[in-house]
Amino acid sequence: MNKIESGFGISRRYLHDEVADRLRELIQSGDMEPKERINESELTERFGISRTPLREAIKILATEGLLELLPNRGARVASISQDELEDVIEVIAGLEATAGDLACRTITDSEIDAIQVDHDAMVAAFNGNDEAGYFAHNRLIHEAIMAAARNATLSNVYQSLSGRVQRSRYRAHQTEEQWQRAMSEHEQMIVFLRARDGVALGSLLREHIRGKKRVIAANYVDHSAA
Repeated sequence: MNKIESGFGISRRYLHDEVADRLRELIQSGDMEPKERINESELTERFGISRTPLREAIKILATEGLLELLPNRGARVASISQDELEDVIEVIAGLEATAGDLACRTITDSEIDAIQVDHDAMVAAFNGNDEAGYFAHNRLIHEAIMAAARNATLSNVYQSLSGRVQRSRYRAHQTEEQWQRAMSEHEQMIVFLRARDGVALGSLLREHIRGKKRVIAANYVDHSAA
């Protein structure tokens, strides 16, 4: 079955925004690979829409850096060069560090408990060799810390930028040593959250994200990208 298979339709309200959301998820989940061409016929059939809202959605994702517009040839999923990766990861590291610091000022016990639940589920997935489950809960933890910062501007910038490396960030394969380091750092995140130690959590998050550069580069960087 084609990866862009037929599926449910989309309501007509705010149509291009809804289509953009669906496309964004396809890209970030890895269902659509870097440099893959956008097949408008398949997508319009899948979503039950005309080409007009699809093309509007494509423009939205192009402004986010998730798609590249090709002159007179449609669009394709964006790739990322080594230099771009260095820049993007460094900024994301700074944003997450800031979020960790802010979150410790405002996060509630129930929010920390919810993060703990995701952490425990992530550990269980790791121990069960459930890679998809591991990365899904990993992502939820980072997003929950960002949400707990209660800063809409920070969150919007983060979401816009992280989309470019989200798939590779949460799905890149790691060595056993890298897995263990990541697990240990996540354990420490919970400790710092419960202690409301924003400085320590911010520092940890910065180095945690920086530590992913080599893994992402080895798996997903387009070394030929300009």
